[in-house]
Amino acid sequence: MAALGWVLSLFLAATLGLVSGNSEGDALYTLRRSLTDPDDVLQSWDPTLVNPCTWFHITCNQDNRVTRLDLGNSNLSGHLVPELGKLEHLQYLELYKNHIEGTIPSELGNLKSLISLDLYNNNISGTIPPALGKLKSLVFLRLNDNRLNGPIPRELTGISSLKVVDVSNNDLCGTIPTSGPFEHIPLNNFDNNPRLEGPELLGLATYDTSCS
Repeated sequence: MAALGWVLSLFLAATLGLVSGNSEGDALYTLRRSLTDPDDVLQSWDPTLVNPCTWFHITCNQDNRVTRLDLGNSNLSGHLVPELGKLEHLQYLELYKNHIEGTIPSELGNLKSLISLDLYNNNISGTIPPALGKLKSLVFLRLNDNRLNGPIPRELTGISSLKVVDVSNNDLCGTIPTSGPFEHIPLNNFDNNPRLEGPELLGLATYDTSCS
């Protein structure tokens, strides 16, 4: 009977899309279900495993906590999910050069260990969440070549570790921050946002810079 119960629990986990006893695995499998994967790069993401550390494109630390998600240039479409914010040990979130749509979940601001957020070259829309300002370990923020709109959140100026910001080729508006790490970000990392202005760009916007 005990063996039968164990098999039943695995069946239910697979049916519900859950990784038994592992919240990180549950979060990642939720992401898998939200994505279209024509090349089967996520084929190894098996929800019946105890943890996701054996899945391809996942890196874990010695404590079996997920530290890296690398799905760049994988021909994926679909959207991001709020559950990604549960990967509290994640350092690298690499989803660049795909066809991902939808918005950036504000829950990504919970990834306190995140060093690199690479979402460039997708079809992501909406605004940059101010909650990303809570990522105090962030060094690389690459959101270029999407369809983002709205202002650059001033909360990002409080991330002292931030070295690289690229938001070029979007539809951002307002003014470029000039304080904190933004003092050293090259202006071409803000190119091709026709409604975005900064001290050196005044008068160069092609139409109204307001975000109203």
